[in-house]
Amino acid sequence: MKDLFAKIYRDKGPLGKWADQAEGYFVFPKLEGQISNRMKFQGREVITWSINDYLGLANNPEVRKADEEAVKKWGSAYPMGARMMSGHTDLHEQLQNELAEFVSKEAAYVLNFGYQGILSTIDALVGKNDVIVYDVDAHACIIDGVRLHLGKRFTYKHNDLDSIELNLARAEKIAEQTGGGVLFISEGVFGMRGEQGKLKEIVELKKKYNFRLLVDDAHGFGTLGKTGAGAGEEQGVQDQIDVYFATFAKSMASTGAFIAADKEIIDYLKYNLRSQMFAKSLQMSLVEGALKRLELLRRSTEFKDKLWENVNALQNGLKENGFDIGTTTSCVTPVYLKGSIPEAMALVKDLRENHGIFCSIVVYPVIPKGLILLRMIPTATHTMEDIDLTLKAFSAIRERLENGTYKKLSQALMEKMGE
Repeated sequence: MKDLFAKIYRDKGPLGKWADQAEGYFVFPKLEGQISNRMKFQGREVITWSINDYLGLANNPEVRKADEEAVKKWGSAYPMGARMMSGHTDLHEQLQNELAEFVSKEAAYVLNFGYQGILSTIDALVGKNDVIVYDVDAHACIIDGVRLHLGKRFTYKHNDLDSIELNLARAEKIAEQTGGGVLFISEGVFGMRGEQGKLKEIVELKKKYNFRLLVDDAHGFGTLGKTGAGAGEEQGVQDQIDVYFATFAKSMASTGAFIAADKEIIDYLKYNLRSQMFAKSLQMSLVEGALKRLELLRRSTEFKDKLWENVNALQNGLKENGFDIGTTTSCVTPVYLKGSIPEAMALVKDLRENHGIFCSIVVYPVIPKGLILLRMIPTATHTMEDIDLTLKAFSAIRERLENGTYKKLSQALMEKMGE
């Protein structure tokens, strides 16, 4: 019999093997200062493109005041206990009612965490006789939720309508045999590529196939649609989404999440979501803070309008300068380059040390080998100066990547790794 830890000592994983060179800089970096368009990294000011504060609410004066007053009033512990047992309050219900109205659903249920929430929602919606159909590029929380499923599940090619229909047909055939149903899962916005899920086309398929639609709209809520109600509103199909999910961790600049659907569905879920039934209720200070944030979203679209002014300036500038930003249809702005992991490390170090630009680096196994993805998150707090400086910096690092400078700089790292 092998030691359980033998595999850990032998293989650190595709990212873990770079830990000695990467940790503290490329992964697990420490940004300092208030959340803003400019923060400090290792003592230097950098323009930050890695903070999911889309609407700039993290340091909005009204939000900060509401947060501070809520903490003074309630502390950070109240309520103690799970919602079902001792942690339910009038403010939780108020937030749920206002969220349901905002996203045009009969009812909503507040969750303590987004990752746990969507995972547990999937688990509660399906049984062993049901079939799940989901996008191959789904977020890890969706994949983990699907892993809990004891029945059949199929992935379709990312946003590919032919693949979607093929797998719906397969799922329907099996569900007819098992006596189950079909759950279709898409994201409103795919967080790496920035593409919206093809919700309009998917709901059209309801005329041909019998399925229920769950949409994870973490990146769409607050950023898309006339009022900011998300990708479903943007595409005119919000009423056809059977279960709508969004997190407070993006546009709301906070912690928590919610699901919204017909009242009967929400009533069922709140009695069957294990991650909520057996976990502490969302703290009152966060609930009050979420109410203030939602009030600002409902009051005006000024934050969303400013966000999109910056998004359009950044994305148009990148395209005009010949950069590949894929087919994003959201605020998420991916910049695709070609190179190895060591080259990516050299490139990002140059960006941070010499150009004062901080953005997330994504490499294999998240994306295919040989590609480098610089993932940028524009916010309402960025300025045109930030965008101009960033465009100039990206032009400079692309030239160094193409002329082999980063390849030379990475040789020492490769030799150190013994490769």
